[in-house]
Amino acid sequence: MRYENRADAGRRLARCLEFLRDEDVVVLAVPRGGVPVAFEVARHLGAPLDLAVVRKLRVPWQPDLGFGALGENGVRVIDRAVLSESGLDPAGRETVERAERAELERRLRHLRDERPPLPVAGRTALVVDDSLSTGAAAEAACRVARTRGAGQVVLAVPVGPEAALPHLRTVADRVVCLQPLRHLGSAGAWYTDFGRVTDAEVATLLAETRPATAIATNAAGPLPEPPSAAPSPDQEVEVPAGPVRLAARLALPPTPPVAVAYALSGGSGRHRPPHQRVAAVLRRAGLGTLLIDLLTEDEERTPHNAFDIVLLARRLRAATDWLRRETGLPVSHCAAGTGAGAAVEAAAGDDIRAVVCLGGRPDLAQPSALARVHAPCLFVVGAQDTRLLGLNRLAADWMCCDHRVVPVPGATDLFSAPDTVETAAELARDWFTAHHARPEGAARPLTSA
Repeated sequence: MRYENRADAGRRLARCLEFLRDEDVVVLAVPRGGVPVAFEVARHLGAPLDLAVVRKLRVPWQPDLGFGALGENGVRVIDRAVLSESGLDPAGRETVERAERAELERRLRHLRDERPPLPVAGRTALVVDDSLSTGAAAEAACRVARTRGAGQVVLAVPVGPEAALPHLRTVADRVVCLQPLRHLGSAGAWYTDFGRVTDAEVATLLAETRPATAIATNAAGPLPEPPSAAPSPDQEVEVPAGPVRLAARLALPPTPPVAVAYALSGGSGRHRPPHQRVAAVLRRAGLGTLLIDLLTEDEERTPHNAFDIVLLARRLRAATDWLRRETGLPVSHCAAGTGAGAAVEAAAGDDIRAVVCLGGRPDLAQPSALARVHAPCLFVVGAQDTRLLGLNRLAADWMCCDHRVVPVPGATDLFSAPDTVETAAELARDWFTAHHARPEGAARPLTSA
């Protein structure tokens, strides 16, 4: 099927989205090409129209090849397979990202024209584009919706490659693609008119939906404000864990979808700048964080306490229960050092959404516990620390859940240099945001490195 133009594609797509008519929907168009498509969808559903602004990251010498995408609120998606195959070195990648981030900010100011984003918190975000290529831009747009507090995210496109859909279904709650193709070729080939969409057209279409926006907003009274991109200030708390109270820092951005218990095996690790940087990256992505020391400062003075995985896991389970009670949110685990063994051990048999171990020792968990973990697990290790890399792979071999071991090129201790800290933080952020809304029972292909 070939579409006459983007408006025709939008009208056809809208007819397949009737199931959303009675829901509280905000249509988020991916500019610029997705706006004419989304306009028709929004008009058909009587829903307000807004933007989810993203920028593709392209290989400089092969502009048709994208290795990822950037989005509002610090969203960043990297296709590491494409990046590896392209041969683009870290310096080149950083140059591309810096330029595209600046362009993204410029386009945000220009396209929004000082209009605040529509409230999305607690509502259904319907992300619409005119096509998919690798799926990175669509994934970034869905993650933008998550950072704005969407209750659920639906991705809808007229045409796209069949191979991109399974992964996108782990990012969005539902994916609608009218024409999933085994061999897409050029997206423009599926449109008679696939001309360039101008900023003026985008502004005109957004302006035409303003009355509908006002009606949708006023119908049920004022809607909640969208979450801010800035993290909330840290709050020192004490978490009860049996006979002791554990020192921790709790930070909750507006309407976070999940709270991450970031477990450290020392008595003062929460004050270390590298761990604070990781927690800050998670909060900027809209995730709540509890940066918690599993030992008291007195206990930290006895070295073997940091290797008492049974004790650490018991305390992390207590902290997880406390975090659920205090926030009402599902919980994920993040950990470093021997705390990684405790994070995996504590996740065994519990309803933990996802686990990330950063340069840690998940191998210290009991093999029976490793085999009972259901939450998807990511182990991030410095590629140059061959011993630790081997221990993480040994732990992964016991696991039956979705898991991955990711070596960070050129790194030994992940927390010894700022660039490796940022890489580890971004990998953790991407893993948590990819899995926090995964439906129960949904499975992804088992992958490990």
